[in-house]
Amino acid sequence: MRQRVGIIGAGPSGLAQLRAFKSAEEKGEELPEIVCFEKQDNWGGLWNYSWRTGLDQHGEIAHSSMYRYLWSNGPKECLEFADYYFEEHFGHPIASFPPREVLFDYIQGRVEKAKVRNMIRFNTAVRNVEYDEESELFSVTVSNLVDDETYSEKFDYVIVASGHFSTPNVPNYDGFSHFNGRILHAHDFRDAMEFKDQDILVIGSSYSAEDIGSQCYKYGAKSITSSYRTAPMGFGWPENWEEKPALVKVDGNTAFFADGTSKEVDSIILCTGYIHHFPFLPDSLRLKTNNILYPLDLYKGVVWEKNPRLMYLGMQDQWYTFNMFDAQAWYARDIILKKISLPSFSEMQAHTLEWHEKETAQDDVAYAIDFQGAYTQMLIDETDYPNFDIEGVNRTFMDWKHNKKDGIMTFRDKSHASLMTGTESPPHHTPWLDALDDSLESYLDI
Repeated sequence: MRQRVGIIGAGPSGLAQLRAFKSAEEKGEELPEIVCFEKQDNWGGLWNYSWRTGLDQHGEIAHSSMYRYLWSNGPKECLEFADYYFEEHFGHPIASFPPREVLFDYIQGRVEKAKVRNMIRFNTAVRNVEYDEESELFSVTVSNLVDDETYSEKFDYVIVASGHFSTPNVPNYDGFSHFNGRILHAHDFRDAMEFKDQDILVIGSSYSAEDIGSQCYKYGAKSITSSYRTAPMGFGWPENWEEKPALVKVDGNTAFFADGTSKEVDSIILCTGYIHHFPFLPDSLRLKTNNILYPLDLYKGVVWEKNPRLMYLGMQDQWYTFNMFDAQAWYARDIILKKISLPSFSEMQAHTLEWHEKETAQDDVAYAIDFQGAYTQMLIDETDYPNFDIEGVNRTFMDWKHNKKDGIMTFRDKSHASLMTGTESPPHHTPWLDALDDSLESYLDI
């Protein structure tokens, strides 16, 4: 009897899994029956931008944390697919830091070429997953959100590709309940124009804080104050941007900080991260982890050790993204196709613990990038995913980090070379700070 594989989510990780199976089919492999469940009405996951926040049109929690004017905050050369180049998609080289619409177009291009859309059931939310030890089958219960119908189907394997940047971590501070302005999490941030001429407080010191603050500066915020818990970001900020230690409380519109200073603010944006959240999974199948590079309980970062018929994609903290998801998807595929044999439970645990401990051996950015590069290479070495220059990706990441230190508002104007084709990306026709129209048509100048 033909086996069945259920994939939860049609974002970059789920699409990588569909592409992996298609790649095997193109080489003459016989595939299992594959069904991908996606609760949104289109693929792309977070890259499927929606103006909606809170709830979507079906009353479901809005998935996307994407905002209107987002540009890639890392070089596109570090996430390029090894089997589908930017030059192939656009017909010519493009600049190194594309905006949201351009990257979404690239993601779509590969899966449109692979013709995988018929494997996806859109507007379908997964409600529950159960595993039966006797039959060795999963029962996946889903809701068709258009027809308001709930049904269950059986699968031999389940792959969780629903991401972990959609359920916000929302702290509370003394005085929030009586703040005289707007408080929102980065998950609900959509348009920097909303904060034009405002004094805003950004809580957090990682990528969301850096980028959302920069967006607000670009589109005319009066001032930006960013509050850090452990250490400041430390970039050369514009004159109207200052960093403060931890927020203590707010009173009216006044924010008070741990150094005894205060600031009047109009809005507060919580860039306080996300949590891994899988309400459709029982405890026996649910990954519970912080946002780290090598979570426990996942062999090779993919296989649920307590039940290897369940796999997760993209659950790591991420330097690498699209091409790492590919490496994971190819690895998961080859387990399902019986090309890779898994070791015993104790051997899987020991391997995971070894890598988990290696992750924290050094607290250094270069080490973390190299670590995730080595992890990605480990997976690629076990499959037929096209090899690419991991060391070159690592170097490009470090060049990018140095460029940010040199100019946090100008690093997107730099160019990097493709690690796939060797082509140097051209500079964009407009400096990032001046590029207020970031549509695909404007970016490609068509």
